[in-house]
Amino acid sequence: MFNRFILLFLTLHCTLLTVGAVKTDREYWAQEAYRLAAPVLEPMSRGMLSTEMQIEVSPSFDKRDKRVTYMECFGRLMAGISPWLSLPDDNTSEGKKRRQLREWALKSYANAVDPQSKDYLLWRKEGQPLVDAAYIAESFLRGYDALWMPLDSVTKARYIDEFTRLRRVEPPYTNWLLFSAIIESFLAKAGAPYDSYRITSAVRKVEEWYVGDGWYSDGQDSFAFDYYSSYVFHAMYLETLAVMRDCKIYGWNINSKDYYNRALKRSQKFSVILERFISPEGTFPVFGRSVPYRLAAMQPLALMAWYQTLPNELTNGQVRAALTKVMHRMWDAPGNYNEKGFLTIGFCGRQPGVADWYTNNGSLYITSEVLMPLGLPADHPFWTCPAESWTQVKAWNGEAFPKDHRWEDR
Repeated sequence: MFNRFILLFLTLHCTLLTVGAVKTDREYWAQEAYRLAAPVLEPMSRGMLSTEMQIEVSPSFDKRDKRVTYMECFGRLMAGISPWLSLPDDNTSEGKKRRQLREWALKSYANAVDPQSKDYLLWRKEGQPLVDAAYIAESFLRGYDALWMPLDSVTKARYIDEFTRLRRVEPPYTNWLLFSAIIESFLAKAGAPYDSYRITSAVRKVEEWYVGDGWYSDGQDSFAFDYYSSYVFHAMYLETLAVMRDCKIYGWNINSKDYYNRALKRSQKFSVILERFISPEGTFPVFGRSVPYRLAAMQPLALMAWYQTLPNELTNGQVRAALTKVMHRMWDAPGNYNEKGFLTIGFCGRQPGVADWYTNNGSLYITSEVLMPLGLPADHPFWTCPAESWTQVKAWNGEAFPKDHRWEDR
């Protein structure tokens, strides 16, 4: 109980007290990453997340098992912070926190698939586990050497078994096809038997759903103006194609290298759009479903920064400055965390009225996706370049700024 109190003190109260002492953007990002992750990974490393997490569900939550919350929380958190945890150890203050989180994470991964653990996740009930198992698989793809390879052989075998069993879930013809594809892609990378059809069929459908200028339609019926191109499509499609290319997974009339290069261009265009969404005040438009996913709306921009493939229109200094401004605008506001240190339902603070019928506060840890650039070392230009004005700052201050244009899909 005493240890739990100390953890909450460090992650909640000390954070607020030391904001003024943060000197660099990276220090702020790392501070917020630790604040987000520690209340999840510390108890889960002890097999106690399901006992200690304070759950919040949508006022219109459906009849699904609320235990899906823990899998959503863990999988989505790890997908975002795995690049950061993959950096080498060092003795800096950040490095010590990162090492501690990685130690907790490795124990948490083991508990997640241990049937004897209280934190054995809800792998074998309902369809939702397909979604969040995909985020766990994605975390392994992003942090393969640091997070997958150190696991013991029993734990690895359990993951392969649980991932394989999820073929029981038939994904609808929506972004869910990419969840199946990511899981099978990870199995391929890990050298386990995989279902190539679940990969190649997702690729074909995603190609059909591309509508231009960086946007994907979530299915074939109609285009919905929301952030699902950010939440799922760009990252998971690129990651699927990368595994196809590297593991030589063949599909009829699919050239994975060409498809990857084309998808990368789409992600770069969409990153241009996302950067232009950020106002001089550090806000961005709130529209569509799943808005409590908060900063996951910026995932493609963060991914391009981490991949070091930002388009020519964007510099490291302007992207870092823009994202940092948004983080301050959102995370410095009160109400984002409950009294136990877990995220609340809302966009900027606690706003339960914006929840969808499937929303629980575990879902919201997808906001960690914006933290992927922490996977770049501290001496990388993303962190060392001077901060620069982003597009809307220039536009609204009478400065020169680049004209936007339509991107051809070639």
